[in-house]
Amino acid sequence: MGLSTTQIKAGVDHAASIHPVFAEALDRVGYPEPRIRPTGYRTLLRTIVGQQVSVAAASSVWNKLEAELGEDMAASELLSRDFDTLRACGLSRQKQGYARSLCELVESGELDLGSLPADDEDAIAELTRIKGIGRWSAEIYLLFAEGRPDIWPAGDLAVQAAMHRLLELPERPSEKEARALAEPYSPHRGALAIFSWHCYDNPAL
Repeated sequence: MGLSTTQIKAGVDHAASIHPVFAEALDRVGYPEPRIRPTGYRTLLRTIVGQQVSVAAASSVWNKLEAELGEDMAASELLSRDFDTLRACGLSRQKQGYARSLCELVESGELDLGSLPADDEDAIAELTRIKGIGRWSAEIYLLFAEGRPDIWPAGDLAVQAAMHRLLELPERPSEKEARALAEPYSPHRGALAIFSWHCYDNPAL
């Protein structure tokens, strides 16, 4: 689902009303486009596939998995394949472990992606039960797929770099520092994160 254009605009306007640097940046770069991913286990599987490889390599693996497992890529189908079959699709031993962790939680009903806890921290805790899904991946899912408006991926290096640049900080903030810097912009930190990515290395700034 992701945040809508209207939600992003409202959130960025909120940040701009609090701190002039965001108003100045907005004048120069404009509003960012929505970033939307579908909800459900496929998006998390795609996240696992894409870890530590190029976009092209991830797409190649994904296409092979889709050809092997079918367009729906059901969790049960992945669990039924042996190591060599998944290795031929491009999944390393480690990523197979992560993928199986996800699929087993989904198949058993222990992880219900259709009804994650309403509290963001509780939802992050639920998602990070999956091997290979850390806090950053969970936050990206909640922001881009579920469209939760106050998600702030403080550990994201581009978000940290954008805050460093926009706020003219002496050095790039740590995750803890970036989290504290964003507190005044709650409950619209998701829009601020999307705006930070929009500003990161933007030639207009």
